[in-house]
Amino acid sequence: MGEIAEIAHVSKRTIDYYTSIGLLKAERSKSNYRIYSDESLADLKFIEECKSLHFPLDEIRRKIDMRKTKNIRESEVEKHVSAVTQQMKQLNSDLFDLIPILENLDEHQKKKLNKNLSMLRSALMNSLLNVTS
Repeated sequence: MGEIAEIAHVSKRTIDYYTSIGLLKAERSKSNYRIYSDESLADLKFIEECKSLHFPLDEIRRKIDMRKTKNIRESEVEKHVSAVTQQMKQLNSDLFDLIPILENLDEHQKKKLNKNLSMLRSALMNSLLNVTS
């Protein structure tokens, strides 16, 4: 457990908690130690990413289930698309609110933010193109 905690930059206590509520799965060794797979590490990183975006644990669980399940009900897909659409609208509104603040930054700060936003914008556009293709 210490190894996965170190790799994912989380505490052992966090891993214990996620395992106890069923977000993370662990196998047991003959000596009853928990063994986490590469899939568990990917799940842990995904959980932490979702937490950084302020998703509640129930929503994170649903997202993990959707990632692992190939046969998802159409209503679940529609619900998820609706949630993503709402998040995009909120982000757009948040960015609009930042415009007056951004105008007060110096050129170096503006270039740095623009570079970060450009990379994220490109990643988002690629994701959207993959979804609609």
